[in-house]
Amino acid sequence: MSSTTPRFLKLPETSSLSLRDQICEVVSAAIMSESLAYDRPLPSCRELADQFGVSRNTVFAAYNRLVDLDFLVSRDRSGYFVNPQMASVKAPQQDSAGAVREIVPCPVSFAKNDLMPVVNPLDWNAYPYPFIYNQIDPDLFPVDGWRECTRQALGRKKMPAWANDSVESDSPQLVRQLRQRLLNTRGIYAEDDEILITLGSQNALFILGTIFAGSGKPVALEDPGFFGARNAFRLAGSELIGVPIDGDGIIPSAIPAACQLVFTTPSHQFPTMVTMSQQRREELLEAATAKDFLIIEDDYEAEMNYVAKSSPSMMSMDKTGRVIYVGSLSKTVSPGIRLGFIVAHRDIIREARIARGVMMRHPPTIVQEIVALFFQLGHYDAHLRNIERRYQKRWHAMDAALSKHLHMLERTQSEGGTSFWLTGPEGFDASELAVRLRARGVLVDRGQDYYLNYNDSRSFRLGFAYVPVSNLEDGVRVIAKEVRSML
Repeated sequence: MSSTTPRFLKLPETSSLSLRDQICEVVSAAIMSESLAYDRPLPSCRELADQFGVSRNTVFAAYNRLVDLDFLVSRDRSGYFVNPQMASVKAPQQDSAGAVREIVPCPVSFAKNDLMPVVNPLDWNAYPYPFIYNQIDPDLFPVDGWRECTRQALGRKKMPAWANDSVESDSPQLVRQLRQRLLNTRGIYAEDDEILITLGSQNALFILGTIFAGSGKPVALEDPGFFGARNAFRLAGSELIGVPIDGDGIIPSAIPAACQLVFTTPSHQFPTMVTMSQQRREELLEAATAKDFLIIEDDYEAEMNYVAKSSPSMMSMDKTGRVIYVGSLSKTVSPGIRLGFIVAHRDIIREARIARGVMMRHPPTIVQEIVALFFQLGHYDAHLRNIERRYQKRWHAMDAALSKHLHMLERTQSEGGTSFWLTGPEGFDASELAVRLRARGVLVDRGQDYYLNYNDSRSFRLGFAYVPVSNLEDGVRVIAKEVRSML
């Protein structure tokens, strides 16, 4: 076992302490700030003596002093290690000389941006009722199938497929599986050069925003709508225009004529969950031609329909090449895998591939190969059937609980998905409700974050994908109690 001398360990420039005690302070401060690994030996006496410019006997004396103080333990023929008991000791942020570190201001200032950050706590899954979006139930994930796909992908025969740089191409196996097992269920036929693999739909939207930002034309988005799209287009430098929605989705007549792109989520509108009607889809396609804009169709939760058949994708209805299709495997496989895709005219894909290469070259090819095997070996289809069945049960349980306990609030009509959108009367503050519920172990998504100008705080969103069906009604009951107290 070898050690690497930590170069951040430095003796103070001025100190009244002896060299031995200075070394003790430097090493103990590094231990208290958890800057040294517990399973790696500290530098040898010779290494640390050379770094500090002191004698080996001085370092030896310092190490033994730290052993006496229980900071270190000595192991025969292995060296000195941090005492594992120190893991339970907390200390303020310190520098290597033992002094509390001063927070140095950043040398540059940043203008306030209008990006919407994720506001959920990092320990969201520790809450009893985390009704928040974009989370999956880990108990439903087919770990054994994923492990088998990983084992095969890591075999020597598969290694050439993912070991090389792949800026100009994606996994042919994954592209083929997307065409045969996913896109065809949405009525979409695309050639290989009309598909681009991305790091999820968020990355896809930023790529599209980047390649179209040079036109100088604004981007129209649903309002309320997906703040991830808002962030992506805004960061790319585009002007944003909010377009109102109703029970049928985005309203085409409200889209300005000067827009370059129109972003929409027709399968389940994000966040209200309404499904765009067939007539509205036709109107939007006609408006795209009449007003000369492209449609970005984010096919959000298209698979999750429980009371009606899935509507056809807009791309399957498009005859003019004006629809850009964005998909993701975050909900059907896992958000942590971070894979999505763009389907569009090959000229758009060519430009998007160049932009992707500049941003991060390409998504990890090993992950692409694993997911391709996940499709090919039938794990995806089996997993999709399983989560559809489980989520359908939770959707109906949630629907019944909301009807029973939160009937005083307005609820949009939806045909599926993994969340519900509720709105209170005039003057109701769902943002205050979110704060009060968090104190009671309930997390909800506040509605004002989905509005372009944050100008409506009456609504909130309840995602149920992570919450067990046995806990749904209890959680809704807690929400109802707080709502009644506010009303």
